[in-house]
Amino acid sequence: MSEFRLERLGEQIREEISRMIMLRQIKDPRVSTFLSINRVEVAGDLGYAKVYVSSFMDDKQTEKGVKGLGSAAGFIQTTLSKKLSLRQFPKLNFVMDKSIKEGFEMVKKLEELEKMEKAIGEARTEE
Repeated sequence: MSEFRLERLGEQIREEISRMIMLRQIKDPRVSTFLSINRVEVAGDLGYAKVYVSSFMDDKQTEKGVKGLGSAAGFIQTTLSKKLSLRQFPKLNFVMDKSIKEGFEMVKKLEELEKMEKAIGEARTEE
């Protein structure tokens, strides 16, 4: 399958899983509506898809949510295979993605450094 089609399929899977989470179709209590699906990487042979999950909740709760999604993977695959007409639907593997949270923390640190630099500059001008 071409790279473009794999990306498009990954985006469709991401949208559908996100919709299922928001509509609370996944009944596992560990799956919170605060979970977000960042991206889905589909293998070239459609054998599996890696689903990256993140949240602004603490890491323990996010990890529980990822495990809940992993437990519901069969239900999610069955539901999606009915919506997306594919001969072979990939096996879903849910992975915790910390990149958004780390990026947010990096921006906060940069803002703090900027404030400190500004305060030091003002202190020097007062001398």
